[in-house]
Amino acid sequence: MLVLLALLEAAGIAKVGVGLGAGIAAIGAGIGIGRIGSSAMESIARQPEATSDIRSNMIVIAALIEGVALFAVIVCLLCLFI
Repeated sequence: MLVLLALLEAAGIAKVGVGLGAGIAAIGAGIGIGRIGSSAMESIARQPEATSDIRSNMIVIAALIEGVALFAVIVCLLCLFI
């Protein structure tokens, strides 16, 4: 009986950990994309002639950050069910 209770408590703690991990991944991605946007706007203000290059680089890097964040959330969800 005590072993079953310990396993159930461990499962509850695992669910909390999964939620925290997914939340941290999402918050980190949001902060990263916000900093990219801020830096891109500052760069465009300093060099308006390089707008298209800066914008394309910003979109590529934002997509990479979103991919990593999605991967982190998927790994957290897989840890929940496996």
